[in-house]
Order: sequence, then C-alpha cells, then structure tokens
Amino acid sequence: MTSASSRRSPVIVGTGLSDHPVAPDLDAVQHHVLAMQRALADCGIDKREIDGYMCAGGGPSGVDSAVNMAEYLQIDHRWIDSTMTGGSAFEFYVQHASAAIRDGHCDTVLITYGSDLLSKQGRMLGTRGFQGSGERIPGPLQYESPYGNVLVGAYAMAARRHMHEFGTTSEQLAEIAVAVRSHAQLNPGARYRSPLSVDDVVNSRMIADPLHMYDCCAITDGGGAIILTTAERARDLRKPPVHVLGSAGAQTHWNISQMGDYTRSAAATSGPAALAQAGVKPADIDTVQIYDSFTITVLMILEDLGFCLKGEGGSFVEDGRLRLGGDLPLNTDGGGLSAVHPGMRGIFLLIEATRQLRGEAGEAQVPNCEIAAAVGSGGWLSCIGAVVLGKESP
Repeated sequence: MTSASSRRSPVIVGTGLSDHPVAPDLDAVQHHVLAMQRALADCGIDKREIDGYMCAGGGPSGVDSAVNMAEYLQIDHRWIDSTMTGGSAFEFYVQHASAAIRDGHCDTVLITYGSDLLSKQGRMLGTRGFQGSGERIPGPLQYESPYGNVLVGAYAMAARRHMHEFGTTSEQLAEIAVAVRSHAQLNPGARYRSPLSVDDVVNSRMIADPLHMYDCCAITDGGGAIILTTAERARDLRKPPVHVLGSAGAQTHWNISQMGDYTRSAAATSGPAALAQAGVKPADIDTVQIYDSFTITVLMILEDLGFCLKGEGGSFVEDGRLRLGGDLPLNTDGGGLSAVHPGMRGIFLLIEATRQLRGEAGEAQVPNCEIAAAVGSGGWLSCIGAVVLGKESP
C-alpha cells in the first residue's frame, strides 16, 4: 500500500446509539438525530466536516429517506447513498463509503438509522395491507401474498429445508438463541435479559413450524450512527480508529419464491470476498456479529462464511462455541434475538464490532479482540453484506 493510499484508508471513528429498546417519546427521525449527535460526540468531529451521507430507516412514507434526512440534519454532502437491501443496507453502505473515501469523492461519511417500530404499534402503525384492501399486489408479491406467507414463514421454510437435508435439530437452533441471551444478560439496555435454556426455546410457542417464539427476533425501538473518515484524519480524533479491512455484498434473490437453494445464502459469495480482501481466514475472526433475525439466519450464514462446512452448522454451534469464552463469541450485545431489533439491525452489528475492537464492551468484552466481522442479512435471506474490521491497519 502506498503512503497516499494509506492516508486515505477508510476507518470507523465514531459510533452512537439512540435510546432503546423502548423510547416512546422519540419518533423514527428523532432516533436518527440522537444517534448522530452521540456519534459526533464520540469522535469529536464537527458536523460541518461531514461531506458524505447514507441512511435507511423506519419512518412513514420515506420521511427519513436520505435526501429528507440530509436536509433535516443539515448535511452539506458531496456523496449520498440510499441503497436499500433491507437490514443489510448498512454493511453495503460501509462498502460504498469505503470506496468513496479511498477514491477521494468525500472525506467523512455519516451513516444513520432510526426506527420507532415498537412504540409505533401503540400509536400509529397502519393496518392496511394488500390482502383484502382492494389494492393491486405489485410485482412478484402477487404470487406469494394470496397464500398468506409472512416474513417468518419464509425463514421457517429455510429452517425446515435445512433440517430435511442435514438433520439439523430444533435444539441446535436453540443453542444460538441461548448464546445470544447470555450476552444480553450483560447488557443493561437489552430488551430481554432473563435466563434462557435450550428447553425454554424448544418448548416456547410455535410461530411458524419449525421456528419457536425464542427463535425469532425481538421488536424494539432504536437507532444508530457510525462515522467513517480517512486514516489520516483519524489521527487527531478522540478514539482509536477501527480499520475497514474488507467489505463485500451479494444477492441471490429478493422474493422468497425465487430463492434457488433454501439452505444457502448470498453470504457464500460476499463472506469469502470480504475475508479475501482483508487477507484473513474464518479462524482469524475473534468475534462475529451476524444479523440474527431468526436462529436459522445465523446458522446458515456461519456455514456460508466458511466457519464450518455446509450442513455442519448444527454441530458447530453446540457446546458453548458462540458464547463468551467460546471459540467464536456471537452478537455480544445480545443481538436482535434479545437486545435490540427495530426492524433493520445491520448498523448495530457494526457498532458492536467497533466497540469490541476498541475494548469498550465491558462485561461482554472478548479478550484480545483484534479482528471482527459484521454480516448483515436483508430481505428474506436475500442480500448479504459482509464487513471485516480490524484493530490495526491492513
């Protein structure tokens, strides 16, 4: 790497979380604002330095789209992005922001997210839908919606197929929920902190066979923000930089009816690409933050990233491997299953990975954490963004 390119190497220098998991006094836009304010305070950058902006959110009718939020936040940008890949959008944003910073299109990028999903259900969540509304069902959804398939049903089909092909059990999926809950118990801001056992998971209410209630993510409010800039600018800031070592994205489908293989996700493409760019192997990763919309999401992505062979995810997650003290601590903030999931979780993966590499994770700190991966899943196991972060420069 040349001296010039080293100076423009992208790094994460600021992170911020808005109030969560329940914040009835904040709407989606205010979550964006609060997270941004805390990220700016975290790194000490003046808002006027931000010349790149990216966002996705949970506000009504696009009120928190990138252009609207840029105006609201008074961001004078040279680079803007509102790519929408579902909950993985933020990993795609890091990929795009890193390229923009390296190529000199902008110097400092703010990424924000905000959602009042939980509180909104008691205030203003709309009840209109396509079914029975008289509205024309758009695009490929016309082939799925009439049959009543819902989001959890799509993941249930993937779980059932994995069980059929590889003998994966409900108890093995439950190991993921139990590991994540053990970390939530260390996080005062987690939605659910009571102890959880494998028996608790498999005996909980069935939501969509074979997924039980505790196989499914929580519903919360919340927001987050991260700030990226150049390695050169980071020298003068408050916190040690976290280096973007590799980033990649891939898509296999969007609508679940078009998923070619229900046991394999786009992480099989984006994961190895991000690892290769970073020059590391799965065994080099000290902690992994994976979008845990459902337990099957984690299991499939672990396989696709190369932590184990396809079909061996069930045995891989056993024996406490994913807990603190295990080989691969997972979702050390408590994840979407137990801590915070306001509808799109990808930004929280990046924030927790950054905290771990900075040594700021408190009781949940992974010892000697040098390399972390954040892997977001968007849609119905559709678009997978993978980011490898490091404590040291590449």
